[in-house]
Amino acid sequence: MRRSAADKARKLVKTTTSTRSLSSNSASHRPSPLVTPLPRFPLSPPPPSSNSSPLSQFALRFWTSLSSPSSDSMAPPPSSSLTVDTLNPKVLKCEYAVRGEIVTLAQQLQQELQENPGSHPFDEILYCNIGNPQSLGQQPITFFREVLALCDHPAILDKSETQGLFSADAIERAWQILDQIPGRATGAYSHSQGIKGLRDTIAAGIEARDGFPADPNDIFLTDGASPAVHMMMQLLTRSEEDGILCPIPQYPLYSASIALHGGTLVPYYLNEATGWGLEIPELKKQLEAAKSKGITVRSLVVINPGNPTGQVLAEDNQREIVEFCKEEGLVLLADEVYQENIYVPDKKFHSFKKISRTMGYGDKDISLVSFQSVSKGYYGECGKRGGYMEVTGFSPEIREQIYKVASVNLCSNISGQILASLVMSPPKVGDESYESYSAEKDGILSSLARRAKTLEDAFNSLEGITCNKAEGAMYLFPSIHLPQKAIKAAEAAKTAPDAFYCRRLLNATGIVIVPGSGFGQVPGTWHFRCTILPQEDKIPAVVSRLTDFHKGFLDEFHD
Repeated sequence: MRRSAADKARKLVKTTTSTRSLSSNSASHRPSPLVTPLPRFPLSPPPPSSNSSPLSQFALRFWTSLSSPSSDSMAPPPSSSLTVDTLNPKVLKCEYAVRGEIVTLAQQLQQELQENPGSHPFDEILYCNIGNPQSLGQQPITFFREVLALCDHPAILDKSETQGLFSADAIERAWQILDQIPGRATGAYSHSQGIKGLRDTIAAGIEARDGFPADPNDIFLTDGASPAVHMMMQLLTRSEEDGILCPIPQYPLYSASIALHGGTLVPYYLNEATGWGLEIPELKKQLEAAKSKGITVRSLVVINPGNPTGQVLAEDNQREIVEFCKEEGLVLLADEVYQENIYVPDKKFHSFKKISRTMGYGDKDISLVSFQSVSKGYYGECGKRGGYMEVTGFSPEIREQIYKVASVNLCSNISGQILASLVMSPPKVGDESYESYSAEKDGILSSLARRAKTLEDAFNSLEGITCNKAEGAMYLFPSIHLPQKAIKAAEAAKTAPDAFYCRRLLNATGIVIVPGSGFGQVPGTWHFRCTILPQEDKIPAVVSRLTDFHKGFLDEFHD
């Protein structure tokens, strides 16, 4: 608006100048004061004329206010009291390795390649650092995107051309969803828990999956699973004296969220020797250790399938975990976002809610929160930011507080809400899209399984690297035995040894992986996390580059 007013003022000054020039004595050829050239710095306003109109005088005053610096603007800016040292210490404590220093360096290298091709010994950056499937070439599921497109532009639903461009069941589903949205407006706010009709659909999908009833009022739709995790950490954490039992290695979202909300991470170590097993004696040991330090442990985080470790829990193990939480009065936070990503025939996904119900436990016996996301699985819709948490076993008073926290954010985005409902209710046998949907889904999952096996075998073929079986999720977390010479070089560079390895790998090959120190690991051991997400035709290049680098690295730092 200020710029528009300035433009109008300039036009008015120009118009006034032209009019007065025409009415002045042409014989004198003396330029009007209004058109006297002005010095560029500072811009001085022209003197007003005695016969200027009130409007032109206003324009000149406005021009003066824009072009002449006031005494206040000439004064030196006040020194800010805000420094890194005065920021919230919880923010400073928070770290998130999967988008940390290595990734920042990778982005710099990518820009250098774009500006100066051939400037590095590789021609592209291969991002194996984060579970972001579509950024690495995975295609979205056609049915899901058709429904989204129709919901966002419902005007085309009545057009005859639409019948030839979209499948009949996508059109029908779009109508169903739009009828559940007040005003059929996907750009409007929804209920803070999410659109009721979509929660009904998700609850029906959970019931079909588990064989036990699900209540749509237990479901809170969120922008991916991460905000749901933050919400629960915020509700459970009162001070540093409140602890959250968290697996090590863990997904850094949990350590970051615990730090931001001022709690204490109570680590329990997964057993790498047994395929990253979760062992109850370890849980009990760490729980008692925390109690001895005056920490009240509020909840247990379980990631199944595992991130970054890729293991799938056995059903008997899950029963032990449920029993442990019930006995200790812990809230069970079940991260189940990789429930579709199972790659071994002898393992299946079972939700913790299903396990607890088969044990005869209901809402009065155990408090359980399960997280799901549209970012993982075979769908990989990370950028759409859709997900939900199912909250069971909490009193009405606590539920009211959960809703209050959810309402502060108004609602999650509507596209993500729609996608969450589609993920939990995809095309069924007999639907027009079923065959193409099944082919896309099976093609993605079978390819991921092959990629996981190829990378697993490649890592295990390298000297000093051992890698557990990739049972699920999207990652491998191999252990690497680094020579003492390399460890000393890392110390000299003031960095962790696995970060030193990852940085050298990036600079030599363009492959981005995340050091295990960002996820937590048994002291004295070193790891890195590598996704299985590069497209299948790029996996041989990943293996070749990594193999050549690793051999050269060992030659350089051989003890």
